[in-house]
Amino acid sequence: MKLNSNKIVVTGGTGRFCEVLKKTSFGKKCLYPKKSELDILIIKSIENYLRKKKPKFLIHCAGLSRPMDVHDKHIERSINLNIIGTSNIVIACKKFNVKLIYFSTGYVYEGKRGNYKEGEAVLPFNSYAWSKLGGECAVKLYKNSLILRLIMCEKPFVHKSAFSDIKTNFIFHEEVAQMIPKIIHQKGILNVGGKIQNLFNFAKKYNKNVKKASGKKFYPPNPSMNIFKLKKILF
Repeated sequence: MKLNSNKIVVTGGTGRFCEVLKKTSFGKKCLYPKKSELDILIIKSIENYLRKKKPKFLIHCAGLSRPMDVHDKHIERSINLNIIGTSNIVIACKKFNVKLIYFSTGYVYEGKRGNYKEGEAVLPFNSYAWSKLGGECAVKLYKNSLILRLIMCEKPFVHKSAFSDIKTNFIFHEEVAQMIPKIIHQKGILNVGGKIQNLFNFAKKYNKNVKKASGKKFYPPNPSMNIFKLKKILF
């Protein structure tokens, strides 16, 4: 199905992923409202923008992410931006029958054994993931929606060290940006990631100077996701 990108609104336009999305042929035509045009904490602001632009899709990337400890230190910001803000987006999309695509995280899974499928039980292992799961709860109530559980990062790998004892399936922003037109019509929940491997092996392909580090104090051993459903859609 051919997409009319000017009928797609993307929140969080100044974020890391959106800066990448804007460079794609698809992303260049999307609408990226400023906070003064669409404030996720003011439901009337969202409704007024949707009423004016009449989009078919809304990709919700706005929210609070890094640093992870901000969700422990400032829980009010975490709740407002990731839970209440997302709930407002859902209510507005329901009112105008706009398809909602929500950017969540693969960290909602427990992370002990890895290869988690979309239908499996979730048990977030940090406050950030709990806040994103709170957003998921609101989105799940709206049937015309797609929840993307993502594990993605900037390219090239920017950190000086990477965990050699944590398995996951990171994917770069650029790869996800290219996927969006192919998955935007899906509904339900979809895991989005790359090959399952430890973080050090992933990082050293793109940064030869990266050093090994241990992540046991910060993460469970294997929060990786099963991406069979994603591969079936793409290929």
